[in-house]
Amino acid sequence: MIEDELLKLRFKLGSEEALRRIYEKHVNYMLSVAMAFLNDAHGAEDIVHDVFVSLAHRAETFRVAGNLKHYLATCVANRARDRLRAAKRHDARLHPDPAPQAEAGPPEDSLICSEQAQQVYAALAQVPLVQREVIALRIEGGMTLKEIAAIQGISFVAVQARYRRGIDTLRSILDGRL
Repeated sequence: MIEDELLKLRFKLGSEEALRRIYEKHVNYMLSVAMAFLNDAHGAEDIVHDVFVSLAHRAETFRVAGNLKHYLATCVANRARDRLRAAKRHDARLHPDPAPQAEAGPPEDSLICSEQAQQVYAALAQVPLVQREVIALRIEGGMTLKEIAAIQGISFVAVQARYRRGIDTLRSILDGRL
């Protein structure tokens, strides 16, 4: 985490190299979080791209008091949530491929497209959004339930309940397939 603290400081001072290193270090993590929300590899890549473009534009005002990794996960979660809400508002359903296809490209594609990951992401897409968000931030984002409660502005007990219900739903959807 010391490296992240130095990267945050260097980035705030305008270092493009620091932004590049933040990207290299955390892109796979952020893609995993986005995939947990969307079950759409291209949508996940778009969200991560948008987060970094936004980050690059506000280097001068950039302030993260806590964990950089959790901050990035929160940014991804917010973008994914906004994307899902916009689709719902426009009465358009996201119809991601049930099994995203691997393309020749960066190593993160193999992470996103592994067979088991496809099954989990497809099952996770069927979990209600409030539960999916808690699961994504807890498992993919590595956040504690207390951190999630603080980010979402809800009680710790509510987060525990959402997490438990979401995991139970996932188990029933997967029904021992993994």
